[in-house]
Amino acid sequence: MSGENELLENLEKLHTTELGIERIRRNLSLDVEDVVKWCREQVSSAQAEISRKGKNWYVRVDGCVITVNAYSYTIITAHSI
Repeated sequence: MSGENELLENLEKLHTTELGIERIRRNLSLDVEDVVKWCREQVSSAQAEISRKGKNWYVRVDGCVITVNAYSYTIITAHSI
């Protein structure tokens, strides 16, 4: 298992911390109840460009980049581009 399929096949493992939720909401000006669900939807989007650099996955989609730890599947942060 490699490439973007590895992240897509482990979508159910995506999670983040309370601080991560607040950081993502602030960085993207999100007004959603479930940030992790929102991130899963973005990652699984047909428009998502998924790449891996070192220990992190980077998902470029809909004007933002979502950073996910490749080992723990923790959503670290997200930024507008």
